[in-house]
Amino acid sequence: MQTQKQKQLSEEQITSNITRFYELIDKYVEAPRKDALTSFYMSIELALATSPASSKISHHNCFVGGYLDHVIRVTEAALILNNVWDKFGQKKDYTVDELVFCAINHDLGKLGTNDKPFYIPNTESWQIEKQGVYYKYNTEIPHMRIADRSLFYLQQAGIPINEKEYLAIKLHDGLYEESNKAYYITYNSDYEIKSNLPYILHQADLMASRIETQIN
Repeated sequence: MQTQKQKQLSEEQITSNITRFYELIDKYVEAPRKDALTSFYMSIELALATSPASSKISHHNCFVGGYLDHVIRVTEAALILNNVWDKFGQKKDYTVDELVFCAINHDLGKLGTNDKPFYIPNTESWQIEKQGVYYKYNTEIPHMRIADRSLFYLQQAGIPINEKEYLAIKLHDGLYEESNKAYYITYNSDYEIKSNLPYILHQADLMASRIETQIN
């Protein structure tokens, strides 16, 4: 049985997403980091605008432009969840600047590093037709978990990041990532995550991914 076809964004939709992305940075990320972040993304804008968010069509946003579409949805979901947490009186131990910075950069590792993409088009027609695997991982770049590569890319670009942001990006996959268990599951309060930022980012990412899997 043939798999469903890839979703396709129009040129206008891709352009609109680029504009919206820079608007989010300009509105919520504080100077001087705002300028550094904008310059960084402008230097990799082609990858930013065209990369998929996953390799397989049964996963979320496996299409050209899917990465940026996902990042925008996660950021907007995080801002809404921030208001929900406020409504229920949860501890506000982060700024909106920190929240949006983490949401914008949480999957940055999916853009690869050093001008080498993370996803490359799959040339095996049977995998595309039978399994819906439209992209492959680029084996020419060193293996890292997505979150680790995101943090490495920010470091390489000279974008400053604080402890809360580091943990939020590193842990944004929640317990879907085995290595995160040491942070999320602890029987000693001294070792609990000290910020709500990782929880909100994970909720936003999970919500966006599930929505995208259903609508794509």
